[in-house]
Amino acid sequence: MPTHLPLNRPMFWRIVRRLLTANRGRLFVILLALGAGAAVTAALLNLQVDARRRLTAEFRAFGPNVVIAPRNNGDSTNAALDESVVQQIPTDWKGERVEARAVLYVAAVSVTETLPPTSVIVAGVSGEGVPALIASGPIAPYKSGMYTYIPVCLIGARAFKLIRPNGYAAMHEGPVIHLSGGLSHQIEECHSTVLPSSGGPEDDQLMLALPVAQRLAGVPGKISLVEITVPSKPSAINDFIATLQQKVPDADVHGIRQFTEAEAKIYNRISGLLNATVVIVLILTTLCVMAAMTNVAMERKNDVGLMKALGGATRRVLRLFLAEAAVLGIVAGIVGGAAGILLSIALGKAVFGVAAQPRLIVYPVTVLLTILVAIASAYPLRRLASVRPASVFRGEA
Repeated sequence: MPTHLPLNRPMFWRIVRRLLTANRGRLFVILLALGAGAAVTAALLNLQVDARRRLTAEFRAFGPNVVIAPRNNGDSTNAALDESVVQQIPTDWKGERVEARAVLYVAAVSVTETLPPTSVIVAGVSGEGVPALIASGPIAPYKSGMYTYIPVCLIGARAFKLIRPNGYAAMHEGPVIHLSGGLSHQIEECHSTVLPSSGGPEDDQLMLALPVAQRLAGVPGKISLVEITVPSKPSAINDFIATLQQKVPDADVHGIRQFTEAEAKIYNRISGLLNATVVIVLILTTLCVMAAMTNVAMERKNDVGLMKALGGATRRVLRLFLAEAAVLGIVAGIVGGAAGILLSIALGKAVFGVAAQPRLIVYPVTVLLTILVAIASAYPLRRLASVRPASVFRGEA
């Protein structure tokens, strides 16, 4: 018996090839239906996978989503963190780069050249995401002709209107301003640059390098909080917060809920909508191909009766038709999946303004789903198992 298997296998695929080419018009219709379903499925799945990255990038523009702050223990005099807490923060989390920025807020800082002195809020910053201007200030001349380094400070739009109500031209010092640190009585000067209005709290602040703000406040090595951006899923962000709470037990580590929850809700809605659409497309594709397979089953009753009369087992006969359906699914999945990924690139550009990136995982998933749809659509061919050779030869089938 085993010696016949090598002979049967080529015959098996020869029959499958003849079944595929027996009616080329119907073959084209089935391939078109499966290919269209595969294309739409691949496009939607690729958009769904790319939406996670796109949403994460969009929400990163709103700022940090995790904050480390001093724990409120009722002692306002020690309401500060040690700057070394930044070293406890992982630089990457689950394959994504983590950005951390240390901030020191200094209240009641006076701009000494205005009459009366104007009080502003100073934010000293360091770490990832800090504007490059703060780290590299210009060289400004003194009256003696000697040159010295003057740090840069970025002024919010509303704070600038308080400091320079008439613009730079009203002050003979130009963009250089002097700051007095209140209780510390420390005087610092900086070369100011005005930030465009963002509508946030930054509009009322003056931002400069963290060491300068620490000297101004008289608190070396201290910070008010750490702002962290974790570009990941909400569940991964919660794991990051739990890990960081164990590393820094003396501080209050919490997420900014309006960002993490909003990102999760938006992605869940987009994902649910796309998944529902994929399911509907696959069901409609299955019904279309099933209708064509019903006609195929009616046409092949005589062929099946002849196969059984020649000794073909019912299981082997059905295996022929399942192999035919699987081949159709593979061909349609490969061609339609590639077309769908190209379609998703165009749709991403139309919806998000940026072309969607092709995700390799989408391609094999689409091919597999198309094969499953093709095999499920071949269900009407199971009716051929009940065909009796005698009935076929008598013309009763």
